Amino acid sequence: MDRLPYEKKRLSAKDIVLIGILSASITGGKMVLSAIPNVEIVTLLFMVYTAVFGLRRALFVSVIFSTTEILLWGVHTWLMTYYIIWPLLILLTAALSRFLKGEFSRAILAGAFGLTFGIYFALVEAMLYGLNYGFVYYVRGIPFDIIHGASNFIVVLMLFKPLERMLGRLARNYTENNGNAAD
Repeated sequence: MDRLPYEKKRLSAKDIVLIGILSASITGGKMVLSAIPNVEIVTLLFMVYTAVFGLRRALFVSVIFSTTEILLWGVHTWLMTYYIIWPLLILLTAALSRFLKGEFSRAILAGAFGLTFGIYFALVEAMLYGLNYGFVYYVRGIPFDIIHGASNFIVVLMLFKPLERMLGRLARNYTENNGNAAD
């Protein structure tokens, strides 16, 4: 999949608009599924955005998404952890891109990310409140992590390729419709 060029130092106005739209789509997607515990499309969208729009834009989207979550829900330890885990997923997706060619390999990454999601939060809780609290926090969340991992696996397996194709076409139009789109 051809990625949009991102080697430049400054973002263009088009990039800023694109990043805003991508950030809003992740926030909206999360809100739509918020009634179903640990079933989300945030992981899927970050993986697709990294594959289609590149590392730099996806990292900007993760910062805006995490900040939006804090603005919506307030400052909590679990929201602050978003500044670590979403860029980590984006970096993993980019670093493993040569190995993540099929839907199944991407679904495995998404499933593993969902299964280990609670560990990241438990580590922060352990640093703030002690090891015992962090351990209990993690153990209490294991059923949710299992649901999260399984749902991530299924969602990415079913939707990654169609979204990548659709957004890839849109990305090509984004760069072709204006000669200075990559500025």
